[in-house]
Amino acid sequence: MTPWNPALMRSWFVVARSRQIGNKPFAVTLLDRPLVIARDRQSGLMALDDCCPHRHVPLSLGRMTDEGLQCAYHGWTFGSDGRCVSVPGLMPSACSPFAQVGTVGVMEHDGLVWVKLDDRQSTQDGTLPAFLQRLPPSGLRFVWQSTWRARAVDALENFLDAQHTHFVHAGLVRSGQRRNVVEATVTTSQGSLQVDYRGQPTQSGWLYRLFESPREVERAHFCSRAAGTAQLEYRYQDGSALYFTLHFSPIDKTHVRVHGTLHVENRWAPSWALRLIAWLFLRRVLVQDQAIVEAQRENKERFGRNEGLSTELDLVKPALDEIWVSSGSPCSELSIVRMLV
Repeated sequence: MTPWNPALMRSWFVVARSRQIGNKPFAVTLLDRPLVIARDRQSGLMALDDCCPHRHVPLSLGRMTDEGLQCAYHGWTFGSDGRCVSVPGLMPSACSPFAQVGTVGVMEHDGLVWVKLDDRQSTQDGTLPAFLQRLPPSGLRFVWQSTWRARAVDALENFLDAQHTHFVHAGLVRSGQRRNVVEATVTTSQGSLQVDYRGQPTQSGWLYRLFESPREVERAHFCSRAAGTAQLEYRYQDGSALYFTLHFSPIDKTHVRVHGTLHVENRWAPSWALRLIAWLFLRRVLVQDQAIVEAQRENKERFGRNEGLSTELDLVKPALDEIWVSSGSPCSELSIVRMLV
């Protein structure tokens, strides 16, 4: 029995950047399952369990051949469907063993490699949420990755939570001394969550003052089809837009691999300036988030605690818990919360 909610097995997770998958097999672990990602000679992706059925050596130690992924120990070779296609040393008259390695769904989108653990057939990015499919390919794009010692669901809540920014990111994102009344409209439907914020076209932090302009739309996105992914969307009155997306993929219960992307649309600025200045500020915000969720995980373990208290300000937790904690059916709901942000 897996300790993970079965709903997560039906979801797409980011496990690597596309450019990381080259001529050599690439080992990853997702939801406690060790996998190997590789490219065939036609640059197509394959994703298999990282274990040769012969003597259980990691297939990620092997190499790619014209036939498929070859084990480093005895050369057994496996195709993208997981079936053994070659056993070196067998006489032509010998009967080849029926050997099968477990496979999972794999695809590429937005320069990232995505895996779905229970799906071997659906490998089209059309199954991803709409907020990921509409990311502008012509805009500026920046990518970041790290590994955090944290629970993925806690990291997701942290990213989507506006209330912590006054304290964890004081001065960078918001100031605790300058709060405004903001109206948050929370829409949940069929495993998706959208939060629209109204009443704060400007912010008090350095990130806004240096790199932004009056906002027209401030929106947060989450969907169970990509349960480790969340996005903050900012659209501006001058027609430009920013999409800040984080992908949290659990290695195990206490470690999560994080990939972040920033897409910039219709905003004039040299890419080197955005990379050296704006992206540097955002990475500082991410380091602060990492520190607080790692401290959260450590203290939960120290006190033997799991869930905490909640108020109406904890907007996203119920939707996240439906996918990450409970096994109930997602419900449709619309609510409006007024808060000081």
